[in-house]
Amino acid sequence: MSANSFDARSTLQVGDESYEIFRLDKVEGSARLPYSLKVLLENLLRTEDGANITADHIRALGGWDSQAQPSQEIQFTPARVIMQDFTGVPCVVDLATMREAVKELGGDPAKINPLAPAELVIDHSVIADKFGTNDAFKQNVELEYGRNKERYQFLRWGQTAFDEFKVVPPGTGIVHQVNIEHLARTVMVRGGQAYPDTLVGTDSHTTMVNGLGVLGWGVGGIEAEAAMLGQPVSMLIPRVVGFKLTGELKPGTTATDLVLTITEMLRKHGVVGKFVEFYGEGVAATSLANRATIGNMSPEFGSTAAIFPIDDETLNYLRLTGRSDQQVALVEAYAKEQGLWLDPAAEPDFSEKLELDLSTVVPSIAGPKRPQDRIVLANAAQQFALDVRNYVDTADEAGKESFPASDAPASVNGVPSNPVTVTAPDGTTYEIDHGAVTVAAITSCTNTSNPYVMVAAALVAKKAVEKGLTRKPWVKTTLAPGSKVVTDYFEKAGLTPYLDKVGFNLVGYGCTTCIGNSGPLPEEVSKAVNDHDLAVTSVLSGNRNFEGRINPDVKMNYLASPPLVVAYALAGSMKVDITKDALGTDQDGKPVYLSDIWPTEAEVNDVVANAIGEDMFNKSYSDVFAGDAQWQSLPVPTGNTFEWDTESTYVRKPPYFEGMGMEPAPVEDIAGARVLAKLGDSVTTDHISPAGAIKADTPAGKYLTEHGVERRDFNSYGSRRGNHEVMIRGTFANIRLRNQIAPGTEGGYTRDFTQAAAPVSFIYDASRNYIEQGIPLVVLAGKEYGSGSSRDWAAKGTALLGVKAVIAESYERIHRSNLIGMGVLPLQFPEGQSAESLGLTGEETFSFAGVTELNNGSTPRTVKVTTDTGIEFDAVVRIDTPGEADYYRNGGIMQYVLRNLIRK
Repeated sequence: MSANSFDARSTLQVGDESYEIFRLDKVEGSARLPYSLKVLLENLLRTEDGANITADHIRALGGWDSQAQPSQEIQFTPARVIMQDFTGVPCVVDLATMREAVKELGGDPAKINPLAPAELVIDHSVIADKFGTNDAFKQNVELEYGRNKERYQFLRWGQTAFDEFKVVPPGTGIVHQVNIEHLARTVMVRGGQAYPDTLVGTDSHTTMVNGLGVLGWGVGGIEAEAAMLGQPVSMLIPRVVGFKLTGELKPGTTATDLVLTITEMLRKHGVVGKFVEFYGEGVAATSLANRATIGNMSPEFGSTAAIFPIDDETLNYLRLTGRSDQQVALVEAYAKEQGLWLDPAAEPDFSEKLELDLSTVVPSIAGPKRPQDRIVLANAAQQFALDVRNYVDTADEAGKESFPASDAPASVNGVPSNPVTVTAPDGTTYEIDHGAVTVAAITSCTNTSNPYVMVAAALVAKKAVEKGLTRKPWVKTTLAPGSKVVTDYFEKAGLTPYLDKVGFNLVGYGCTTCIGNSGPLPEEVSKAVNDHDLAVTSVLSGNRNFEGRINPDVKMNYLASPPLVVAYALAGSMKVDITKDALGTDQDGKPVYLSDIWPTEAEVNDVVANAIGEDMFNKSYSDVFAGDAQWQSLPVPTGNTFEWDTESTYVRKPPYFEGMGMEPAPVEDIAGARVLAKLGDSVTTDHISPAGAIKADTPAGKYLTEHGVERRDFNSYGSRRGNHEVMIRGTFANIRLRNQIAPGTEGGYTRDFTQAAAPVSFIYDASRNYIEQGIPLVVLAGKEYGSGSSRDWAAKGTALLGVKAVIAESYERIHRSNLIGMGVLPLQFPEGQSAESLGLTGEETFSFAGVTELNNGSTPRTVKVTTDTGIEFDAVVRIDTPGEADYYRNGGIMQYVLRNLIRK
């Protein structure tokens, strides 16, 4: 019950239904607030308890100073939590473990139960092993179930053991697309109250739902668990960047071109830790599908959220996707009553402003390794010729990058060239070279949620087939839509046969290539690439293209719209300028150009208007939690606590609560610490967290072999996130990671200073030696440390390896928060300083003084860092809120939550 200090409790009548609401206009200053802060203000009004959330907090938000730096902490209580299976399985493992820990400490295990609705979508497990055939989908699903049976049984147990926890089974769709098409409420109804739908999710692209007017963002699995257990998210009232849209997109440009332009602009502007909010006349001209595409890319901007207000376009989408008439009427009435309805002419109070005329957007791609590195399509071949040198030249600036270039080669017209003849299984031969497109994937929620770009891709395929074109034989082509609705409208429009003919057969409804589940390249292509060190490429309609993410054989990765993915599959090489070079020849031997097969805007709109209907969404989501016969036939364990299988290599009880007492031990300074890893700039959570395939000769591979797992059954790290033993061994083991204290290596290597001569060793093996000798560990890093997906194992693995502190030049928001959530101290080099400028080699022994100030209830601004070599500096303590300080004092967020639940 809210304390209701502002007398904001009121009633909203919609048709025959009456709802309790908390009126924003009762708070002085609320009318001028941006949409996103109005949503936060309602949250505080409704959850005001006089302790964690007080009238002063509400007044502070109503009186928000748009130009001030964030300093006021508030407690945000999300309405629900959403998870995908890679991050969700560890959440459920932790909840199961917490039940046992509560029992051991004399509490009631039933208290460990989601207090907010929690929904998990299994979308990360399908791998595109099979492709290019009509039964690829069926084969991949069978492989998925074979690999993941233990995990799926565990999740089915969770669905029965925990209240308010639901699972969307495999083969249904991608979490963010399922969210906007079905799970999102826009306005939530619970206990007779109506309030804005808000959420946190265990995937950074949770922000896709911002396109529907729903405020939410990605958090680590650790924070999500706390939110499920009723803990508010501690945050500072953020700065809000207003992004004004004017005009309309020109024919021939797509939502992907728009979002890559916005990504480039916002990365350049700097929006880390800020909200971005879109406003202006151009918003009304932006389709909901395009808004969702933009919202999805918020993590690539670096912002916390990227939101659009509610308007008629929102309502139209809710109707199309099968929401009830009463729900649509409620959304409209509530938004208009609370001042949450879009006024295209309004200029809310923003901290900073940017503007984009949509008519200036041009066709673009991004790459070869970062989403913000936009390339105008007309310059793509020229830019590739420059960028490929970084992957094949011998020039290798040691210490400047964490990811190395390769050795090589000769060139043709100034472009590196190393042509290799490949023999296919049918005996035919072809030639591949640097720049060969070996993966072309229509994948990920970012674009597969958008019918305009998906239909455009299918029409490109149709026109290509009619001209006699098909994919080049070395290109692995895959279609992995975000929901079954996509294939339904392809079927209705008669476009599926054309996609099949150019090789874009359905491989699964899941993330696949975008998260590294691209599956292996054809054996002969992989061999040629590796034997001759070719810098081959992928082109995907995804949101991430970091090095080492897409496929271990592929060095350069490009983000593109679905129709351009099809075009590059036809061209077969990034050396081809697809804006003016021929993609191939027709039946008469005449050259075929991109302009010959590119659909008009009218053609795309006609298919969208005639092939997509409400009935498709109703059919796909009518019984979405039930699953198919394969899901329903899985045996389900029973009971309030899980019966751990000591032989399981997928799901094991983690050690987080071992030896934990009711009172936390005092925080201590850190002395005698050794460097586990010294890393460069832009080290992402993909490079820290275990991801991708497990190799036999790695610590994780050896562990599985020792436990009787055949190499063919290793599966991926993501699928084994419920087993901490596998995950610890894969932390900091990305094949492209360069640890600068182990020069000449790439992958999970360090030097072990517990041994004479400090030999090069696997990071995991060295960490065991350090732990046995009681030596704490530290990680040194550059700028943007921990950018990328909200991977909780990037923090969990770091902590379980014995790392007590990280010192970086700057952090991305989620990973910094996750480190604190696991009891690891995030520190920052002094402004303008770095490991290099301070002369740190990584061979020093470190001590940290002043950490103990946290025991007094305050957070030190800096701590004194000293080394045995005489280097001293004051590192900035990046514990940014009092709530984070509480987590750190307790040894982590889970320990904090557990102690509080037992005390209640």
